Amino acid sequence: MNPDVYEGFIKSAQILSLLATCTGSFIGLIVGMIPGMTISAGIIIVLPLTFVLPPSISISLLLGLYAGGMMGGSFSAILLKIPGTPSASATALDGYPMANSGKADVALSTAIISSFLGGLFSFICLYFIAPELAEVALSFRAPDLFSLVFFGLSVICSFAAKSIIKGLLSGIIGLLFVSVGQDPVMGTERFTFGNPDLLSGIHFLTALIGLFAIPQLADNLSSSVKNFNHKTKDSKLKDLLPSLMNFKIMRFPILIGSFLGTFIGILPGAGGPIAAFLSYDYAKKINKNPKQFGEGCVEGIAAPESANNAVCGGALIPMMTLGIPGDPVTAILIGALLVHGLAPGPLLFMEQAPFAYSVIFSFFWANLFNLLIAMSTLPLLIKLLKTPKSLLLPIIAVLCVVGSFALRNSFFDVYIMFSFGLLGLFMKWLDMPVVPLLLALVLGKQLEEHLRIALTSSQGDISIFFTSPISVFFLCLSAISILWPIFFRRRKKLSN
Repeated sequence: MNPDVYEGFIKSAQILSLLATCTGSFIGLIVGMIPGMTISAGIIIVLPLTFVLPPSISISLLLGLYAGGMMGGSFSAILLKIPGTPSASATALDGYPMANSGKADVALSTAIISSFLGGLFSFICLYFIAPELAEVALSFRAPDLFSLVFFGLSVICSFAAKSIIKGLLSGIIGLLFVSVGQDPVMGTERFTFGNPDLLSGIHFLTALIGLFAIPQLADNLSSSVKNFNHKTKDSKLKDLLPSLMNFKIMRFPILIGSFLGTFIGILPGAGGPIAAFLSYDYAKKINKNPKQFGEGCVEGIAAPESANNAVCGGALIPMMTLGIPGDPVTAILIGALLVHGLAPGPLLFMEQAPFAYSVIFSFFWANLFNLLIAMSTLPLLIKLLKTPKSLLLPIIAVLCVVGSFALRNSFFDVYIMFSFGLLGLFMKWLDMPVVPLLLALVLGKQLEEHLRIALTSSQGDISIFFTSPISVFFLCLSAISILWPIFFRRRKKLSN
């Protein structure tokens, strides 16, 4: 074994490093469960504590929080239909229906194991092929990133199950909301109507909380059912593990999610939501029974959950090898390393190789602790379903208000959250899908930024999107994603 690799492993496996990783994982799971409490915010809160710790222990704590936050976001998505993180939005589509039908244990254990396997896959990529994958990501330019994000938006048609027109309309409404605030290139005001609170735009997490939480709270208040249809008996830990049949069903969705999550995580600014929704969409496309998606199926949880945890390892690749943050969290991690006098980039593996490998192995330990902590607390999470609604609903409402306010310390965001809640109720009454709106809110800003930068560099020549092979590849995939559901519906009508 390479002596640098061995020394890095020993550093990551020291008692204090393991304790820091375990602590970070536990904090991350809690942070991820709280709607509106982002992983970035959790790391920023913990960051000052790491200034007095050795570098290897500091990074272990932060990596544990990073991976734990990604997994924790799925818990509230499954149990309450309120995603704790944007990346868990896709998990709620099948996780909540499964929990509501009495299979919360299966849904949660599927999410936990899929997250672990996705993180494990990205760890292997991080260890073996980090430099090669980073070089691929570095070749992406503004037109290529625009085409990638557009490809992510193209799955809107797949989520418009009943009406493509309603699905596209939902997506357009989301893009209109994204245009509120400042122009990403010129910095001029747009659609603020003289309100300074709108200058910074509408935070997609505020909208996400409103779109998911308010309609869910309204449904629970109007429902005559007092609790979920949960199992009344306490299950043993071995009974909570997915069956052999479920493992067989999960393997391809996990593989899709792990691969897409790792690759998209490498791309700077792409993020977990794109990977989660793309994985969900393609797991649905290859499934023999795509109609079960959205009704509560194991594949609909396994694909996005493996993807969002694989994004973590993917985002670490450009951070460590090129010094380029893959997402906001890795940007904070770069700051943490700089505080300790360590500059991420190619020289990190040359000058501080043992430390670099200790970071890689700490990510492995973080995923392992996530699995152990989450599985050991699973019976406790399931007991949350037995909490009376008279107690649970006010707590959820308070968390939604606090989460919306905490994003930017503004009561205006709370008003925005309630406004999007009313919009979500209105769309539900009109039978319009909410997911296209959510996708547009999450990806719209990146789409416009990359579009404007590409057109500025080409002086308005749109041929720039068709001269790059990478851009053409993603545009072709986008065309297939848009036309395939239309072709499938038309073929189904003709067969009937």
